[in-house]
Amino acid sequence: MGARSGPASRRGPLLARRALLRGAAAAGVGIPLLAACDQQSSSTRALEIPSPDNPVTWPLSEANPAIESGLTPERGSTLRIYNYADYLSPRMMKDFEAEHGVNIQLTTFNDADEALTKIASKKLGFDLYFPSYDSLGKLVGADLLRPLNGDYLTNRPNLWRSFDDPWYDQGNRYTIPYTIYSVGIGWRTDMVSEDIPARDNPYDVFWDTQYAGNMAILDDWHTAMAMVMLRNGIEDINTTDPDDMELVRTQLLEIRDTMKPRVTISMYTELPAGQYGLSQMWSGDAINLPYYLPKSDSTDILRYWFPPDGKGEVDNDLCVCLAQGDNPVAAHFFMNALLDKTEAGKNFGFTGYQPPLKQFTPDNLVAQGYLPQNLSTAIVKESDFEVGFPLLQVPAEADAEYHRIWQEFKAGG
Repeated sequence: MGARSGPASRRGPLLARRALLRGAAAAGVGIPLLAACDQQSSSTRALEIPSPDNPVTWPLSEANPAIESGLTPERGSTLRIYNYADYLSPRMMKDFEAEHGVNIQLTTFNDADEALTKIASKKLGFDLYFPSYDSLGKLVGADLLRPLNGDYLTNRPNLWRSFDDPWYDQGNRYTIPYTIYSVGIGWRTDMVSEDIPARDNPYDVFWDTQYAGNMAILDDWHTAMAMVMLRNGIEDINTTDPDDMELVRTQLLEIRDTMKPRVTISMYTELPAGQYGLSQMWSGDAINLPYYLPKSDSTDILRYWFPPDGKGEVDNDLCVCLAQGDNPVAAHFFMNALLDKTEAGKNFGFTGYQPPLKQFTPDNLVAQGYLPQNLSTAIVKESDFEVGFPLLQVPAEADAEYHRIWQEFKAGG
């Protein structure tokens, strides 16, 4: 790996953006996009829910064709990026500006409802956006994306082979993968003395009353419920089975009433501060833990568990080229930079969220100083995506019932 920003150069707290993206569904996220889909697209294919068992090849946009090959960014032009705060390296963006003579205008948003509504208006001229695959069908259906010209994405060979033809975008027509992450358990050994991985079922620790008042779970309905399902051996974490959903409800209410968990998206700062010793956690936030730990505390006290067989929750975010933007050429060059080994290293050093590039292995990342050996389990491996379980968009009726359960859970907290 070449020059990088390094973990120590990170500035400011990161937003736990995944919770904002999926949690906003209860407030009607995506309604403008769904309406746009109905009005602008008669293709039932565009409204399919992709999954590993149902890979989807999205239709190419007729109104927004891919750009021609052989073009270069116009010097002095502006590349408009729409993203969550602290989810791109400032150094990487400055280096891109210097290399290509373009100006980057980064606009941020607080939640996906706001973002998707503004994107659907088509008035703001954003060039790049960073969604999860559970909103990809809505974006394609509303004809808001520009198909990619792969001739510009010369760094694609750096990606894991599993992203050559992903189930959520067969043929890589609209997306490149951006970051990957798992969901597991984080803890401080000075506040949780037992060896959690030695348990027959590590998820049981969240129901162990010796940790009542000393724990947290993610304030993200789907991720929290997936943990309950995995505890009970339910590998379909997107199940719509009424019995499974009632089991989730029962055990969530039990954990609420007996364990008094903190329900939060700020565990990456709260756990290092000693506000509690145990938390459900995204792997990227586990990687961030050392940078919020008081200097008087050794990083040796930090741990992260993910099922060693890879059978846990794993997901990835994407980068797409919006049709409304005026600078699709620079957008393609920036997407290619995200897949460059050196530039991806700068970005990872700032965000803590791992890109799916071949050189990012546990051994290399520990050797490069991105994280200590005792947190190497937070590095996602390609094999995890072969056996792990992604969060998918669920049908509207099931989505409404899941949110009803979540609201009941939080109302009594």
